[in-house]
Amino acid sequence: MKFLDEYRDPEIVNRLVKKISDAVTRSWTIMEICGGQTHTILKYNLQELLPAEINLVHGPGCPVCVTPLEMINKALKIASTENIIFTSFGDMLRVPGSNKDLLKLKAEGFDIRIVYSPLDALHIAEDNSEKKVVFFAVGFETTAPASAAAVLEAQKKKIKNFSILSAHVVVPPAIEFILSSDQNRIQAFLAAGHVCTVTGYEEYLPISVKYKKPIIVTGFEPVDLLNGIFLAVTQLENGKCKVENQYTRAVKKEGNTAARTILKDVFETVDRNWRGIGLIPNSGLKLKKKFEDYDAEEIFELSDIQTGESKLCLSGKVLQGLIKPIECAVFGKECIPENPLGAPMVSSEGACAAYYKYLSHQKNLL
Repeated sequence: MKFLDEYRDPEIVNRLVKKISDAVTRSWTIMEICGGQTHTILKYNLQELLPAEINLVHGPGCPVCVTPLEMINKALKIASTENIIFTSFGDMLRVPGSNKDLLKLKAEGFDIRIVYSPLDALHIAEDNSEKKVVFFAVGFETTAPASAAAVLEAQKKKIKNFSILSAHVVVPPAIEFILSSDQNRIQAFLAAGHVCTVTGYEEYLPISVKYKKPIIVTGFEPVDLLNGIFLAVTQLENGKCKVENQYTRAVKKEGNTAARTILKDVFETVDRNWRGIGLIPNSGLKLKKKFEDYDAEEIFELSDIQTGESKLCLSGKVLQGLIKPIECAVFGKECIPENPLGAPMVSSEGACAAYYKYLSHQKNLL
């Protein structure tokens, strides 16, 4: 299959591994930002193919994982309100709040529905005019344009019973947050290709210059990632630091201008807590004041929500690349997919879920 088979070709993989091995002369720590990249690395056992000098660590690029606990608690409060239809992507239903998750609330009889896009939620609102319909808007710049489009469509059609609870976040501030930390040990980044299809990669240029770190935009197949690692190692070994685009078949420097425009029109950036990490300035997307009639936080007056994280969960350290999931004492014990203590064990993009799924039976699937 075009754009798939050739990016899993064992001969190309082996050739790239040799090129990396020939290029590397010292140890380097590289972070892949996206959970989709992490799952490919674990599924295809790429770390074991690489020379020992290359250490891959996993970043905060799982939107379900970094959705702050207070936002989960806000979702739970809205969803348990009378006359509400609460809609969400499936992964979010099992993310633990302070006391329960949305799936348990659904089991108690509240009207909580899985949707595949915010427009699905908008259609539910059209069909249920007697109820308020809320969409839990989660994701990076990849999914935020769809939320913006749903708000504009609701405004155009004068649909009054639809709103979104925006937990959208953006990637560049998170990269800068990690690089500015005293604990930082990351020497290069593999940026998420699907985010850059929307945003382009111009925002990464000043970050690369400021912190003197290579940033490589990659796709999600084994060849994509190995090629990205090779580009990063080549820069590191030669003392270079710039942004390179490995994912040229999908990403342009300027990104998707229409999607960027709709984001700018509908959202404004705000400071946002990232679960397990803390406050990252200008990393969240909130509806602009002119769209406050569609802002669930404003409609339901949710400023007094309290939080309480599990003291056993070390997901914040995992998301910052400070430890790997298997270094957490409760991984695979108290914390398993059926009883997650943190979001990275729940999400289909979570690093802990990837380790749990693939680590016990790793094999080369190429």
